[in-house]
Amino acid sequence: MFDHIREDVKCVFDRDPAARNIFEILTTYPGVHAIIFHRISHALWQRKLKYLARMLSTTSRFLTGIEIHPGAIIGRRFFIDHGMGVVIGETATIGDDCTLYHGVTLGGTSWQEGQRHPSLKNNVVVGAGAKILGPITLNDEVRVGSNAVVVKDVAEGTTVIGVPGRDVIRRTQQETKRHEIAEKMGFDAYGSTEDMPDPVANTMNRILDHIHLMDERMDSLCAQVTRLGGEIEGEPLPSIEDECFSTSNNAEKETSK
Repeated sequence: MFDHIREDVKCVFDRDPAARNIFEILTTYPGVHAIIFHRISHALWQRKLKYLARMLSTTSRFLTGIEIHPGAIIGRRFFIDHGMGVVIGETATIGDDCTLYHGVTLGGTSWQEGQRHPSLKNNVVVGAGAKILGPITLNDEVRVGSNAVVVKDVAEGTTVIGVPGRDVIRRTQQETKRHEIAEKMGFDAYGSTEDMPDPVANTMNRILDHIHLMDERMDSLCAQVTRLGGEIEGEPLPSIEDECFSTSNNAEKETSK
């Protein structure tokens, strides 16, 4: 147990550049305090001293704002950064070299006996405010984005974002074109995809797709007219600038009228 605590303290230097010395870590890092309390309370839990373990766990929660059930199994070199609001349930298991940020919940989705909480393998990082719910498994090297809600297993080396959590994938060709048009308009389509439950973002995505398709058809028509000997005025289309969508600029125009 004490070897694990020593490793928990030393690993802070690798994951927090603000850490300066061991004395500072031992006296000012609530995440370290919480894991030290947990190592002791878990040892008591395993020796069937469950009430004493729960009392120590409750004391740790009062002092650090981090709630770790003494029944949770936590591996080596575990680090909780900042820590306030972290909740780790009774049947949760966490592998080696994992990191959690503040507001993370490893929670259950049922009241039935048995495995109710998540299992995190090695080198998992869970961002601030994320919720990992149910008896699911996050495999090695998984990264969970801030405020994501994960309710199903995650494959090794995957990054998960959103509500509900989904794997991060490369942009499709259509999404790349859409983004280019949005940049010309000074508009960010919320970084969303078609499956996002946001009707405004979805509507804007459809508009951007429509604009792109019309541009392609106009270019094709102009090329055909030129090929048949026709002439097309060479006056360039007006560019779309950010200020076209500026509220303050529009307000100034109205005032000048």
